[in-house]
Amino acid sequence: MKEHKGAHSFYSDHHTVVTIGTFDGVHVGHQKIIERLVNTARAGNLESAILTFFPHPRMVLQKDADIKLINTIEERKKILEKTGVDHLIVHPFTRQFSRLSAREFVRDILVHKLKAKKVIIGYDHRFGRNRTADIDDLREFGKEYDFDVEEISKQDIEEVAVSSTKIRQALLEGRVEKANRYLSYPFSLAGTVVKGKGLGKEFSYPTANLHIKEDYKLIPKNGVYVVHAEIDGKSYFGMMSIGTNPTVGGTHKTIETYFFNLDRDLYGQFLSIELLTRIRDEKKFDSIESLKTAMRQDEAFSKQYIRDNYAE
Repeated sequence: MKEHKGAHSFYSDHHTVVTIGTFDGVHVGHQKIIERLVNTARAGNLESAILTFFPHPRMVLQKDADIKLINTIEERKKILEKTGVDHLIVHPFTRQFSRLSAREFVRDILVHKLKAKKVIIGYDHRFGRNRTADIDDLREFGKEYDFDVEEISKQDIEEVAVSSTKIRQALLEGRVEKANRYLSYPFSLAGTVVKGKGLGKEFSYPTANLHIKEDYKLIPKNGVYVVHAEIDGKSYFGMMSIGTNPTVGGTHKTIETYFFNLDRDLYGQFLSIELLTRIRDEKKFDSIESLKTAMRQDEAFSKQYIRDNYAE
């Protein structure tokens, strides 16, 4: 997959089949569209191209909207890279770009820059300034500029019954197994391991404290989760606590992971940690001893879950 930083940096000797969207989560519904895109391109001796945007349009147009995304832009790129698509165009979404008329967008971006011979789009897709144009307008532009339009029908989309909004809601409710089914891969949190207060070590549960630099990344509901990560080429399971550590008087949200069978510090390492299932809510315990007892129970639950689901 070739990555292009905006439509203006795109170049190919071939005409393309293009689909357009933010693709947050790259969930099973998105995957269905992308599979159709790739197969259509191969059948027509064309190249497949995904046109996506960053920042998310709502981040630019609704400054007060505190939108949280399932993937960071880097995570989105890595997932799309596995789909077999030829080109990924990450176009900067700006206020100026949002003011392009539908005709300008089609003529200047899709036709002149991306050399589109076919556009595959959802039945409810809207585009152009104030999102005034729809698929019928796109078909008219297709006649004028010599490209075909293939519609992803309402039936096709509703058959999958998945949306980025549903996945975000599931994660905010702590329902990671449901979110993972919708995504068809485990939701993950990625960041650099930084020094915490060292309380986990005092409790015999030394933790890796994750700092996520992207403030738009969605963090699931506070609680304790069973997790997995690849660290230096090896597979490790563990348990993650998301929350404020109320038992020890914490006030700031932290993301701390205790990895089983890993006895070394990870400071400065960049980790991507997959969330597999949720164990329980965050709770303020009456004493440190009660907290330690709960952590031992969390560990027992986690190890049983791993044996039941991931034993070789």
